[in-house]
Amino acid sequence: MILGPWYTQTDQFVISGESIVRNLQYGIDIADTLGGHMNIGYVPDSFGQESSMPQIYRGFGIHDTMFWRGVSDEDSHYNEFIWQGEDGTKVNVYQIPFGYYIGGIINEQHLATLMKEEPFASLVKRSKTNHIMFPNGFDQAPPRKDLPNIIEKLNTLNPKFHFVVSSIQEYVDAVKKEQPKLNVLSGELTNGKNMRIHKSIYSSRSDLKKMNTQIQFYLTNVLEPVLTIGEHYGVKYPKEAIHHLWKLMFENAAHDSIGSCVSDTTNEDIYMRYKKVRDISTNLVEITLRQVAVQIKKPKQYDVTLTLFNTLPYKRSQIVQAIVYVPDLNFSLVNRNDRKIPFVIERAVDESEYILAQTIRLDPSKNFYVPTHVYKATISINVKDLPSMGYEQLYIKKDHKTNERLTKAVQNSIENEFFKLTVERDGSLTIYDKEVQRIYTKQAVLEENGDDGDSFNYSPPRNDLILYSTQQKHTVNISQSSLVSNITIKFDFKVPKTLAERQQKKLTTKMPVIMHIRLSKGSRIINFSIDIDNRSPLDHRLCVDFATGISSKVSFADLQFGTIQRPVYRTKEMALWKKSKENWNEKPITIDTCQSFAALSNDQQTVAVLPQGVREYEIIGDKYSIIRLTLFRSYGMMGKTDLLYRPGRASGEKVIATPAAELNKKLSFSFGLYIKETNFEQAKVTQIAKTFNSPIQPYEYADFLNGRLIFKLDDVEQQLADQGSILCTSGDLTLSVLKKAHHRSGYIARFYNGSVANQETVRLCFAKKPARVEVVDLLEHKLKALPLNDKSVMLSGIGHAKFISIYFEY
Repeated sequence: MILGPWYTQTDQFVISGESIVRNLQYGIDIADTLGGHMNIGYVPDSFGQESSMPQIYRGFGIHDTMFWRGVSDEDSHYNEFIWQGEDGTKVNVYQIPFGYYIGGIINEQHLATLMKEEPFASLVKRSKTNHIMFPNGFDQAPPRKDLPNIIEKLNTLNPKFHFVVSSIQEYVDAVKKEQPKLNVLSGELTNGKNMRIHKSIYSSRSDLKKMNTQIQFYLTNVLEPVLTIGEHYGVKYPKEAIHHLWKLMFENAAHDSIGSCVSDTTNEDIYMRYKKVRDISTNLVEITLRQVAVQIKKPKQYDVTLTLFNTLPYKRSQIVQAIVYVPDLNFSLVNRNDRKIPFVIERAVDESEYILAQTIRLDPSKNFYVPTHVYKATISINVKDLPSMGYEQLYIKKDHKTNERLTKAVQNSIENEFFKLTVERDGSLTIYDKEVQRIYTKQAVLEENGDDGDSFNYSPPRNDLILYSTQQKHTVNISQSSLVSNITIKFDFKVPKTLAERQQKKLTTKMPVIMHIRLSKGSRIINFSIDIDNRSPLDHRLCVDFATGISSKVSFADLQFGTIQRPVYRTKEMALWKKSKENWNEKPITIDTCQSFAALSNDQQTVAVLPQGVREYEIIGDKYSIIRLTLFRSYGMMGKTDLLYRPGRASGEKVIATPAAELNKKLSFSFGLYIKETNFEQAKVTQIAKTFNSPIQPYEYADFLNGRLIFKLDDVEQQLADQGSILCTSGDLTLSVLKKAHHRSGYIARFYNGSVANQETVRLCFAKKPARVEVVDLLEHKLKALPLNDKSVMLSGIGHAKFISIYFEY
């Protein structure tokens, strides 16, 4: 029996590091219960190989991998080589360069000449040993029943060769036995000359890619740490529910599913899995926050509490947006010392009739406060030193104090301590950095163009028309306060409806776009959200461009566990492509993906885009100084032939229409822009992005809210302090996840180094002394014990793109 090691054959670029790690954990677990797992990283059809994978494989004790896509003949002349990942970890590779099914296409009429025909003749030449593998199988075909008979005939007709039915493990063992000297390939493997890797599949079905991004962030940045905090305060960790959620995510992580290169009906199933994960996970967070919040001792004079939860291992001071239900709009927020917390009311609506009519009294003898009015208010709170991996409880105080409100402004700019943002007459944004008096012009320019591609690849039309927001009529509205200020720009885009109209330069269709820009006190991140009414246009793409002024040969982006520098132009590959375009499956474009940021940097400045939807970017412009972030693209067919970026046959079924992939609906995408006048290392982009994607979680509680708004639960003893923290860190490693251990009773904290060159150190401090702390592998087996020093351990010397997993229990 040959099983695993994967739960599903995952994509390696769009999926997060934690998703990949859990996929292997669960796959190995299940295989082992059925007799054992194949200890080879077998990925026959993933669209390229991501350079964290060697380290991940070795973390599971896997030293060998077998794959098809990403390595072409100019990269390696042989099927067997060593692959060195971004962090320096190495694994052995046994490539199947002509696909995972060539053994299945052997024709009985050609058995005598088989080894002289292609691709079999080239496969022999590419082998460093006497062992050659003909993969026999296809994901859309049954097993060959005549295989024993074919093998017998092949041996008779080809006396120089000996054919046997074997396994992947037996083949790998046989190659190793000959001890061939192997060359080393480094980094991510995305060469599309000899096989398609479908660069730009990162934006196929942008609506589903957005869900994947947000849910992956939520599971590891919010859900799992919240549940860990909850268990520390007596709330049971719902381990089986978490297993269920991850398995749903693994089903969507399968390479064609996450690629969205499937039919509309299949994508409906993918959407439903995401919806289940989203709904279950948000409810688990809500009930856990509540179960902790109601245990906190509350002074009798306060009827309404607002508890803020921090899921990162360091204190946080920032503006937090929360929705609260209050009895009056003249109120204060105070902490345990009755110190008033500054906040701004952004908007409010009277919901008295609905909420007060739903209040439930399970115990009629209990008296509790019921207001005469209830307002639903969106507020922004100036939070200071929120405890690390913990909480602080605030109180709503009815003191008839008029609080600050957002006010309309007549000027065309907003500002905080760091930046002044000005909307220019053409609708572009100018950013003035106050610290160094640097001006960034032509920011947040929307770029719309055609998409002649399909579900596998973006490809521009041969006769394209590119439109910019600077060419569109627009209106501007600005609101401001001492804590937050907002710009709203409404663009009246007119675009071609079809590719035919685009070729004819006809602008017949409206595509209204609203850009929201938000600037908060104390923040170097400028928040953007863009709403698009895409109900009419077909086959097009919308991007947003940021002119950084940084001319660079490389971009910076995060991969699964660390940071990678990618060329902004693939000089070698493009030269080879220009010489023999007919020999290439795909043009070697530089449309790439990231996990949470894409940046340009030099010695003096760093500009990073932090996407929270589609995570696809390209560095463009004459000087390669513009970051272009894809917001969405749309197309109407699963597969098409003869694309500009991918010539020849269709990758998918060219007869299957995908009208849902035109995304003819209202769309919304969010991202951040981070500017720091230092080099990349000093800008700490990885930690900034982690914080940006780990929002502080507010939870309000009042007895009068029990009803349909929140369920009534039994009262519990209030015994917790109004502040709490379960652990903290100091240092520059980034937390990947804090969660319950997979099999053991304790917890796993995983960290990684997001710098490009530095070795990093972190001190991990615990609120109460653990019984044991260990370094573990990705199976969570002990590698070594860590000595405790006053309830803390030191993790030092963690190199570039390295991760380390820590197990602790009480």
